[in-house]
Amino acid sequence: MTRVLVVDDQDLVRNGLRMILELGGLEVVGEAADGAEAVTATADLSPDVVLMDLRMPGLDGVEATRRIVAASEARVIALTTFDVDQNVVDVLRAGAVGFLLKDVTSDGLLDAVRRAAAGEPVVAPAVLARMMDHFSHRPPSATRLPPGFADLSDREREVLGLIGAGRSNTEIAEQLVISMATVKTHVRHIFAKLDLRDRAQAVVVARDAGLQG
Repeated sequence: MTRVLVVDDQDLVRNGLRMILELGGLEVVGEAADGAEAVTATADLSPDVVLMDLRMPGLDGVEATRRIVAASEARVIALTTFDVDQNVVDVLRAGAVGFLLKDVTSDGLLDAVRRAAAGEPVVAPAVLARMMDHFSHRPPSATRLPPGFADLSDREREVLGLIGAGRSNTEIAEQLVISMATVKTHVRHIFAKLDLRDRAQAVVVARDAGLQG
């Protein structure tokens, strides 16, 4: 059974999430009201998935995510009331596998947690497209690129730019006139060289590098 830690500074939100998760057959192993508690609880309880509120007093969700990802195998899903803002970008860069809006449906929440536990990304292509629209109105950050970025081939950078633009593997294959198997190979190599977990993190790297799909 998938083990979940719920992190939010509001009791009502935590109780609501717990009820949805437990009714859906998932195990809520604990709750935390701030980032520091979340880091400690993750170490103590070893959840598979952490539902992480971003805006909390004290240690915020972004820094808590960074510490959890560095110290455990837990997969973090960010919870936010905003569609796309800088905190979302920062938490994806910190290692979260995706994010959900707090008005997500019960079925959507359960599906996202199950997919995260299975190692799948939880940011839909439509959300990736909105992220790129958000990025287009902001200059690239000065964040240092992953060490492996210099090892990417020209073609791999091209594919990374298309991932950053929200393109699916099928769309990348059509645009570059290459086979689906070749696209998957490029994506696998990109993820390995940059130590990426999923396409959401790839979008952030593409944005930081100024790549345009």
